[in-house]
Amino acid sequence: MAARDEWSIGCRDLAGRRRDVTVFVSSDKVVLVAPPGEAAVLGPLEVGRLRAALRDAVVAVAQHPVNR
Repeated sequence: MAARDEWSIGCRDLAGRRRDVTVFVSSDKVVLVAPPGEAAVLGPLEVGRLRAALRDAVVAVAQHPVNR
């Protein structure tokens, strides 16, 4: 997996602790990893970053040889 195929978006859990949501590409799939056992609380800026990461991941998946 290339470094550009993984994105980390800062967020908070319900208790206000810093956490991360991670988006990465695995073969021909987009994987979203939330904080374990937690809810991710995202503000408008973080939602924008998550949206951009998901868009970039979908582009990476579309370029995967299996999908060509």
